[in-house]
Amino acid sequence: TDGEAAPTTATAEEPAAEQEGTEEPDESSGEQLDPDRTNVIVSQGRVSTGADDVKLIDSDAVLIDSLQTNLSQEALTPQPSIVKNQDGQDTLTVTIKKDNGTTDTVTVVIKQETVRRAFLGGWRHRETGKEYHNSSVQTIPKRNYDTSMKRSCRETQTVTQKNERCQTTSDTSTQMTKTGCWVSDREDKIIIPGKYVSADDKFAYMLRQVIILQSYFRRWKARKYVVSTQSTGRKRKEKERRLREEYQRRMQPLGKEDFDLVYHALELWRREEVENINATKSGPERKAALAGLMDEETQLIASIQRHKLIAKTETNKKKKKGFLDRCAAPKEWIGFDGMPTKMDTPYTMRAKDLKMTYESLDKRYLTREERLDILLQLKLTVKEHDCKLTKDIVELIDREADLLMRGTKEKNLEGLRQRISTLFLQYIKTPLFNPEAANLLKVPEDPSSLRKNIYYCRGCGNYLPSTDFELTTNARTIGRCRKCKDLDGEGRLREDFSRYRSLLQSIRETEESYSDSSRIIFLLTEADLRYLAENIWGAQSVLSQWEDTYDLTLVRWNKRKEWSPWNCILLTNEEARAHSKLAKPEEAYGTVFTQKVKYRHILGKQHFASMPKLSDYMNKNLKNVNMPLPSNADKVMFGG
Repeated sequence: TDGEAAPTTATAEEPAAEQEGTEEPDESSGEQLDPDRTNVIVSQGRVSTGADDVKLIDSDAVLIDSLQTNLSQEALTPQPSIVKNQDGQDTLTVTIKKDNGTTDTVTVVIKQETVRRAFLGGWRHRETGKEYHNSSVQTIPKRNYDTSMKRSCRETQTVTQKNERCQTTSDTSTQMTKTGCWVSDREDKIIIPGKYVSADDKFAYMLRQVIILQSYFRRWKARKYVVSTQSTGRKRKEKERRLREEYQRRMQPLGKEDFDLVYHALELWRREEVENINATKSGPERKAALAGLMDEETQLIASIQRHKLIAKTETNKKKKKGFLDRCAAPKEWIGFDGMPTKMDTPYTMRAKDLKMTYESLDKRYLTREERLDILLQLKLTVKEHDCKLTKDIVELIDREADLLMRGTKEKNLEGLRQRISTLFLQYIKTPLFNPEAANLLKVPEDPSSLRKNIYYCRGCGNYLPSTDFELTTNARTIGRCRKCKDLDGEGRLREDFSRYRSLLQSIRETEESYSDSSRIIFLLTEADLRYLAENIWGAQSVLSQWEDTYDLTLVRWNKRKEWSPWNCILLTNEEARAHSKLAKPEEAYGTVFTQKVKYRHILGKQHFASMPKLSDYMNKNLKNVNMPLPSNADKVMFGG
């Protein structure tokens, strides 16, 4: 080409060698560069202009000719030596003269490349005679990868492949009847076209169907939400009711279970106070605090005992009233028409008269004449039988009547009236005077039968019937009676079995629903169930580790076998319902979890080893009784 044709981007001017094909000098040899040569590789260089620093280029290696500062090629004057910087790279300081007469200093980092560039030919300047060679791109050559290797597959690439079938058009023809050609029409069908459906009608129909599907889906979600909300609300209300009842039982205890709860709360408070004293005090100060705590505990125990006496009085009144009501209740049965039929017998009528007399005898705030009329009626009633009891009652009645005639205050007559009421109640409980009481008394009429099944109590030293002793499932000897155990529980143990009592009741109800003659659960007591839940299962759900005893239950591990301590699992109520649907729990839970459950089954079998023999013994004795057994004999025998 005419004129100076300098490369603009990817080429650099360099004088031609003496012979064509002469290789370029190796830039990594470290020799000085020829001033006439301008194929300098710039890496991370900067132009120092005084006011602003201009980057040469952001890439790793470029030619000086590609600078954006339009530096002239003739103004480039390299220094005669190459210097290494702190990073160990070869640098070259170059002074550049601009057209306006100013100069800039450029520090050029030389990139040592071991790649030989190929000879790409060149051209010669017509006027100057200089030869110019085309240089290769001043970057590392692109690697040639093996294209024969498969680099994309379905397993590694997230490409969705889809196969579609398409029906190609095909030309068909029909044959019609015409002159000289007859075609049978026996198999022809008359097709009547339906209503034409436009695109808008089709989309409107689809929209209506989508709305119907959405309504059903939203209805399902709403029902699911309502059910979950009701379940949560039911649990919350049940918990609130339980806490409210527990608070009521603590504030106004009536029965033995209520006082066990109060003593258990007292024991928890005492332990907490002792731990606090031991952690904060020491020496004489600690002893004084413990003594003060003992005095406070003594006052609380005395207050509980006063409440116990009041509750005992109220309980005795309810028992007396219940006994009199049952004696005076008429006989009742279901007639042939399905309606209940009631009938008063002479015995129930006699019991009703005695009940009315006893209730009038306990009335308060009566006048003297009314009280004397009641005493006269009572005297006529007991005079029908002549015995020591009736003579004592008549004597006390005459004494009270004499004191009333003398004007004695009613406050001074309370003891005498209490004695009359007690003796008259004893009169009512005697089957000789009240035949209906014979059906309600636990004491047999024959005193000789009381001499059987008498055992010695090691606690109080008394000989008591077998019904006064409570035996555990693994007991081998007769221990202390119920009263001694209750006294020991109030003074030392102070345990509360109310939670396990409700748990035991729920398990028994569940076992009754199976109707497969399950017996072992009806032999367990609250103490046995507490040992099974706390010592063997850790008092928490095996799956979720939930610790609230009111939300836990013991269900069958294998529902095809009878419930027993070696065939149960402690779960929450929701988990128990899901577990009952499993046909093979070993496959559903896995090996590790199954081994954990089996280990607890072994511990339960070792502790309750005597229960199967006891169950078989009781079942055998029950079947050997020479009398017709009721349909619910098993449940009656085992406390169901």
